[in-house]
Amino acid sequence: MSLLIIRLLVFVVLFWAGLRLYRMYRQWKLSQDNHNDGQPAEREAQNMVRCAYCDLHLPENDAIRHEALHFCCQEHQQHFLDEGPRK
Repeated sequence: MSLLIIRLLVFVVLFWAGLRLYRMYRQWKLSQDNHNDGQPAEREAQNMVRCAYCDLHLPENDAIRHEALHFCCQEHQQHFLDEGPRK
């Protein structure tokens, strides 16, 4: 009977140690993914807008805004305001 209890205790200790090692590995792996070249593992989705002059699509944060219009650069904004839409 005592041999059975000893085996059970050894099994429980090994299972607990394996679980701890797995959790430590998983935490280490997540921290490595988050610190990969200083960039996050996932990027936030951004709205895409179209340049009113050349029809280029770019992220809204990178676009130049004039009233309700978006432009990819200052030159296209100036061309649009001077000459109107590109034909």
